[in-house]
Order: sequence, then C-alpha cells, then structure tokens
Amino acid sequence: MIMDSMYSNQEDGLCGNDDAGQMSAWYVFSSMGFYPVLPGSDEYAIGSPLIKKAILQLSNGNKLHINAINQSSSNIYVSKIEINGKEHNSNILKHSDIVCGVEITFYMSDTPADK
Repeated sequence: MIMDSMYSNQEDGLCGNDDAGQMSAWYVFSSMGFYPVLPGSDEYAIGSPLIKKAILQLSNGNKLHINAINQSSSNIYVSKIEINGKEHNSNILKHSDIVCGVEITFYMSDTPADK
C-alpha cells in the first residue's frame, strides 16, 4: 500500500527526505519482499514483494533469486516462503540466509495465512 500510494515518478513521488538514499533503498528492498530493519543488524524483515521475479548479482559473485508466485495487486499476503525449496518459518531473514546465493520463493494469497 505504501509503495503504491507514496511513490511515483512525479515531482512529489518520493515520500520523506531522501538526502542519503534511505527512502529509495527501502523501496527497492521492499519491492523484493524484505528490508533491513536496523543498521548494523544482520536481520531483514519479511514483507510483501511488489516484483514477480528478480535476480541479484551479489558482491561475492553469488546470485540471489527471488520469485513471487501468484503476486498481484490483490494477492498481498505471503502464505508461505521457501528458501531453496525448503519452507522458511520465520518473519525474518538473516544475512547469512541470502549471502551464499539462494532462491527465495514467496507464495502470495489474497487472504492472510493462519499461523
């Protein structure tokens, strides 16, 4: 909702003060379905991805693959996450979960998961 309502390619399309790039970085991370919570922490909070697929070349040469199955404007809830095909049962990702080069798959739904 925030990405759709507070960001655009218009003059006022970037909410907040982006002098140091924090708001832009938040948008890019959030579009992929996770974002760093606290500077210096190795944890990323899991959110709802805006993209359907992305491949990132990491600085160590590994690749991070992100897939969002059934992603749409109405399917905003994450029903399940898999890392390399194995179910991930936490609302955070650790940096060590992704730096080795993995495939993260978000399964999206139009209703919240019962947990």
